[in-house]
Amino acid sequence: MEIEVEQSKLAKALNVVSRVAAGARATLPILNNVLIRVDGKKVTLTTTNLDMAVVDYLPTTNSKDGVITVPARLLAEFVSNLPKGEIVKLVSKDNKITISAKNYSSTINGASADDFPELPDIDEKKAVIYKVSVDEFKAGISEVILAASNDTTRPALTGVFFNTYKGDLYIAATDGYRLAEKKFINGVKSEVAAIVPAISLQEVLRSISEDMDEIEILFDEAQVVFRLGEIEITSKLIDMSYPDYRQLIPKDATISLELDRSELSRIVKLAALFSKSTGGSIVCETRKETGSFSVHAVANELGENDSEIKVENIESDAKVVLNARYVTDALNVLSGEKIEFNFSEGGAMPVVMRNVKSSDYTHLIMPLKV
Repeated sequence: MEIEVEQSKLAKALNVVSRVAAGARATLPILNNVLIRVDGKKVTLTTTNLDMAVVDYLPTTNSKDGVITVPARLLAEFVSNLPKGEIVKLVSKDNKITISAKNYSSTINGASADDFPELPDIDEKKAVIYKVSVDEFKAGISEVILAASNDTTRPALTGVFFNTYKGDLYIAATDGYRLAEKKFINGVKSEVAAIVPAISLQEVLRSISEDMDEIEILFDEAQVVFRLGEIEITSKLIDMSYPDYRQLIPKDATISLELDRSELSRIVKLAALFSKSTGGSIVCETRKETGSFSVHAVANELGENDSEIKVENIESDAKVVLNARYVTDALNVLSGEKIEFNFSEGGAMPVVMRNVKSSDYTHLIMPLKV
């Protein structure tokens, strides 16, 4: 095998694929390696950790067919430290690969490609396929992925649920304490109900570059493929049922406020400074007498904080206790200048937050018990 490629292009491709190499967690040593294959002028770099795989198609001006696997991260770090703009030559022989560029050269011990796991193919004729712009993908996934759980004892909640509802494609995530839902693509013809691991979506987000315009998403019964430019990321789906989350979203709120997002963010962050000793709990309260919405926190050792926002048409006194970090996270992904803040007088129902000018995104936070 032999290829010649410009240093920056090779370094970029190796950086993408090396992140998926299993590293210290590898149950099989071969999973630390990148599979380099040249077949009829087409060069592919492939890594997998058995749950996820990434393939990068590498442009090259000069190549000879062949295949080898070598330690992914060592090769990536070596190439990234070569001078930019240089042509890098890779030549494999007897399960070793020599990398050279101008006055620099190194030989890395590799392994036979026969032991590298075979990646499953996806049948495009049977797959459910969607296309979305890179900007919409980044915005939508970022808005919901923060609500996915890290608790591996509840595997279904560690993913993002792609589901069709009334002719549109939605994505949703919940950890049991908060829920985020986004209308992802309007007017789709094919139906899907699939849980994509959040860790796989994070890898897709990291692999996006400025020159990419569109992402193609392909689902079959067991896996999902994301195609973006010269990169293809395949992930197993989480084979479990997702909770019927829509029944958790309150239909009506007894208290509905329209608040300035930046001002609310400011007073929540101020209250959060005093809430660390109480597990991050803050009290959000409407005050009819003063016509205001307040955020209050008490720290016995430090003191207390009480900040207000003037609000029109407050009809009753009500309060709800929330986790300050969850509120801040929601406000960071809500995009409008004004947001809806909906809750119940008793403070027991979930708080629902949306952008005033758009109902495509819903963020729900469960109240804390007091």
